[in-house]
Amino acid sequence: MKLAVVGGGSTYTPELIDGFARLRDTLPIEELVLVDPAADRLDLVGGLARRIFAKQGHPGRIVTTSDVDAGVADADAVLLQLRVGGQAARNQDETWPLECGCIGQETTGAGGLAKALRTVPVVLDIAERVRRANPEAWIIDFTNPVGIVTRALLQAGHKAVGLCNVAIGFQRKFARLLDVTPGEIHLDHVGLNHLTWELGVRLGGPEGENVLPRLIAEHGDALAADLRMPRAIVDRLGVVPSYYLRYFYAHDEVVRELGTKPSRAAEVAAMEKELLAMYGDPALDEKPALLAKRGGAFYSEAAVDLASGLLGSGGSPLQVVNTANNGTLPFLPDDAVIEVQAAIDAKGATPLAVPELDPLYAGLIANVTAYEDLALEAALRGGRDRVFKALLAHPLIGQFEYAEALTDKLIAHNREHLAWA
Repeated sequence: MKLAVVGGGSTYTPELIDGFARLRDTLPIEELVLVDPAADRLDLVGGLARRIFAKQGHPGRIVTTSDVDAGVADADAVLLQLRVGGQAARNQDETWPLECGCIGQETTGAGGLAKALRTVPVVLDIAERVRRANPEAWIIDFTNPVGIVTRALLQAGHKAVGLCNVAIGFQRKFARLLDVTPGEIHLDHVGLNHLTWELGVRLGGPEGENVLPRLIAEHGDALAADLRMPRAIVDRLGVVPSYYLRYFYAHDEVVRELGTKPSRAAEVAAMEKELLAMYGDPALDEKPALLAKRGGAFYSEAAVDLASGLLGSGGSPLQVVNTANNGTLPFLPDDAVIEVQAAIDAKGATPLAVPELDPLYAGLIANVTAYEDLALEAALRGGRDRVFKALLAHPLIGQFEYAEALTDKLIAHNREHLAWA
């Protein structure tokens, strides 16, 4: 089995490598190719990756290359984890929207749109290269904004599934609170990428006992603290929203907070510098503790589970992924990409049925899906007017004065990445 990781020079790759090494019986990789244009980073990450495999007794071969075509040739699956423009572009996504009093964040709002515009054309080019090399290869997208990027891939006819670590993080957290194994936890996880709610937490499977009311009653303070939301809100909703919902439920409060501290991108950039220095140490043969602060917890377990399911080597039969709606949420178009529990096999991801959603959640999902429609159109076709319409449609913006100003700022800060600008 051959896997390729595009964006393999990321400082987060050692987390992925550690998962591949620990879970080699689930996903028996014979060759792993790390692909990245940044040769200096790739050398450091690749060296540590080989040492991790060696220490844990993994027999697989790790290859590094900056050549996408060579890297994906004959790959059974290709994982995408790229960041077009790097942390510098992310820093801009997180800062210039604040000048208009709007959220500065890399996956939602104006910053999220900027990232989509930079990313979608690059991902589609890579996907075409994968298709030419091996039309049967699966593409697993971890590149944000996952929902928009996955929709672009599916609309272009690629064999693709989107992946996020939010659901597996909740699964692990709930298992810990209930003192059960993660495999005993089934989430009624519904929504869009970075816009989801845990409507139920079931023991043993989809038909198991819903223990969410007990979780909230007994551990509501801890859950609310993790979400950075008032306990009273969690109690009133009776569900557990993703922490990304704070951008919607407490927008103005978050904007004030973001204006008083360095951006997350600046924090990560400093962390990456320290991590790369560690990776250059030939004595280091395990992922360093600092990596846990980098974000993306449990990504490796989720990636192994999904890849093994798609490639027929094991994995959980039910997993939370991003895939085509196809009637699952009847108020959305079939080609919308939703994030729900799905049955995973060699044919792909088939969403499980979900209960009728409360208008409180369905309304926001429909609104953000409409924005994603316009965002993808802007990413594929370009043009200032398409960018403006997408921003105007976003529920975190929604005023023409803001949308006009943000459009100008987005184009000014991303001109080098936008062929049409």
